[in-house]
Amino acid sequence: MPSTKELRARIRSVSNTAKVTGAMQLIAASKMRRAQQNVIMGKKYAETIKSLLTNLSSSVDLERVNIPLLEKREIKNKLMILVTPDRGLAGALVGNINRKALEVIQSSKESYSILSVGRKGFRFLSSREQDIVEQLEIPDRPEITDTLAISDIAINGFLEQKWDQVDLVYSEFITTTAQVPKMQTVLPISNEEEESSISDYIYEPSDYEVLIELTPKYVRSQIYQSILEAFASEHSARMVAMQNATDNASELIGELTLDLNKARQETITAELLDLIGGIAALEGK
Repeated sequence: MPSTKELRARIRSVSNTAKVTGAMQLIAASKMRRAQQNVIMGKKYAETIKSLLTNLSSSVDLERVNIPLLEKREIKNKLMILVTPDRGLAGALVGNINRKALEVIQSSKESYSILSVGRKGFRFLSSREQDIVEQLEIPDRPEITDTLAISDIAINGFLEQKWDQVDLVYSEFITTTAQVPKMQTVLPISNEEEESSISDYIYEPSDYEVLIELTPKYVRSQIYQSILEAFASEHSARMVAMQNATDNASELIGELTLDLNKARQETITAELLDLIGGIAALEGK
């Protein structure tokens, strides 16, 4: 068994670690609540645009007019927008997203170019010699303007036929304890929807012109929503990971304290036995 001095040192070390993980848990919890609210509000915006897009598509004869971002063509090259955290300490989140991205790449018959958002995905795919065309970072409180560079690369590349399909890979926020890696195709835009969701509107100046204006906004909203989901997932996963680390540290401190008490008891017992033995030896004389 380690000495009492070593045990006290370990208890101090684990206690300091618990303070750090506890503080990180509180910070992550605060960021998580804000990020979850952003996800809810962003989802309403994205769903509204999707609903408008569906209604417009049903009222426009797509075989007679050209809507570039709805164009489906032979797929030769693809772009993957991979959204990962910049930092670790988020449990299995980063590993799950990276594995999902690699799985999508390896299962595709067509080659992928990668637009990496966040350092973790960039490092992971760089080490596997993937074709990374751009690496971008997003501030901790993203606004839609912070994601315009991403959507512009995707939209312009699709219009210029650099790639024929654009996919998002990110962590979808489900609950505080559940985040799921997701792959979503954003270009070409799919306008398939249940007939029951289609409503009859009058559009000005025309449904065609509104649809032309709406399609890039839809792509931007989907990319922005994926960023919001990724941040909410990251902060939730980090909060849970730090909570588990703090709980484990508290449990370890309890075990070490028990070992320390046992070691002290053994030391005291040994000293008492030595004292009793010494007294007995003196009395024997």
